[in-house]
Amino acid sequence: MNQARAILWAQWRTVRNFYPRSGGIAWVSLIGAIWYGGWLVAAIAAAHLVSDPSNLELIHSALPGGLLLVFLYWQVVPLLMAATGSALEMRKLKAYPIPVRQLFAIEVLLRVTAGIEMCLVLLGVFTGILVNPGLPDAGAIGILLYMVFNLLVAVGMRDLVVRLLAHKRLREIAFFVLVLGAGSLQLILARGTLGGGFRIVASADIFKVWPWSAASNLAQGRDAALSLTYLFAWCVIASAFGLWQFSRTLTFDPAEAGASRAPSNPSGLRPIERFYRFPSALFRDPLGALIEKELRSLARSPRFRLVFLMGFTFGLVIWLPIALGRSGATQSFLGANYLTVVSVYSLLLLSEVCFWNSFGFDRSAAQIYFLAPIPFSKVLIGKNLGAILFILLEICAVTTVCAFLGMPLNAVKLAEAFSVAAVVSLFLLCAGNLMSVRNARGVNPDSSFRSGAAGRLQAILLVVYPVAFFPAALAYLARYAFESELAFFLVLAFDAVAGIIVYRIALESAIESAAELKEQIVAALAAGDGPISG
Repeated sequence: MNQARAILWAQWRTVRNFYPRSGGIAWVSLIGAIWYGGWLVAAIAAAHLVSDPSNLELIHSALPGGLLLVFLYWQVVPLLMAATGSALEMRKLKAYPIPVRQLFAIEVLLRVTAGIEMCLVLLGVFTGILVNPGLPDAGAIGILLYMVFNLLVAVGMRDLVVRLLAHKRLREIAFFVLVLGAGSLQLILARGTLGGGFRIVASADIFKVWPWSAASNLAQGRDAALSLTYLFAWCVIASAFGLWQFSRTLTFDPAEAGASRAPSNPSGLRPIERFYRFPSALFRDPLGALIEKELRSLARSPRFRLVFLMGFTFGLVIWLPIALGRSGATQSFLGANYLTVVSVYSLLLLSEVCFWNSFGFDRSAAQIYFLAPIPFSKVLIGKNLGAILFILLEICAVTTVCAFLGMPLNAVKLAEAFSVAAVVSLFLLCAGNLMSVRNARGVNPDSSFRSGAAGRLQAILLVVYPVAFFPAALAYLARYAFESELAFFLVLAFDAVAGIIVYRIALESAIESAAELKEQIVAALAAGDGPISG
């Protein structure tokens, strides 16, 4: 394992040299403590529930379904959130004579970073089994094998999806199939037509061969030898699948898969070129050129295209079952304000690529902003206007799909969705400009997935988004108190004026910080990942 130790040592040196320049250790620690602290509480609750001897019947009926939900969360949620945790940087390791199986073992361990939440829950169940006198201690082995099974499947799923998304023609198709499949299943479950089917599949008495059923039976000491055989067989199958996909990824060339033949002798400007050059017709250079550059770089980034597609696909399907409910009515608050809710949710998805780290895709090329004879304020404003233009396109796409689905739409609801999104975006831009210069980090635009854990974005919501959403919440409170749409829009207008003032103050502060930290910003953006990305 000398090669593995060398990889871990190089990664440790990379992280040690990078984070002092980024200045984000305290922020990341606070976010991690909030998010994973909540899951730790859930793990303790699971341990307390399983450790109670009086809950044996409840454990028998609920544990298989709970393990099935763990499997679905671990395998599906990271892919839908476009965040698959840390992974080996294959391009930096291909040149070294490291055995494939050794690299595969390290990759399996790294899959823990994509499912830390579920690892905590399973460890809580593991502890509860050891404490419960009504359950055999050997049953805890079932939980450990189930965790290994999920790690092995996660390697194969990640490598398979990453290769699919690397193909220029298959990327969007594969994503749409993934999202629509997950959304259709969620819609069926929400309408109650598949509830019985879920209980049958999750039953440890009917389908004993499933991995979650085998792990549950083994944990309870039921058919221990047969359950252990089933679970071990699933681990072997998952290992073969994961190693197969991992080996294919080792020889896969994402640059070749993503290449496309340029059109020969195009007649006139294509529609996409007209879109890129549209800002230059509205703004004088250098602002017009900066916005055009931003539009081109974002539109060509697989990472940005993925989250843009998620805004009007995943954002719609995740809220639609809740809005419709079992009866299919749209009289609830979420149903009546569906367009606004989905529009604001799309801001959550776009914020990672448009707000919090606006220089990430520029990487070392960001040094031109400090060398060219243009005010740095123009750079930030250009990036903000480019982000706003894509947000408008996102909301227009959401509106089109909502109209196609027959959701309640009228002039008031359209005005509400666009005005609420505009106010929230203003405050997000205030925080985003400050974070972009104080916590700059390079991002690989060719990677469809981000390496952060799936819960990282939700954790940021717990700290930043409530503040950004508070002005819009005041408008809804005014509508409820005065029962007037006029009051709602008057408060939003006041919020917009306040947001513009705060934006100017935050912009000046960001400019001053950029002048003081320009060397650190360029160095942080130029720093690459080690042998382990993320």
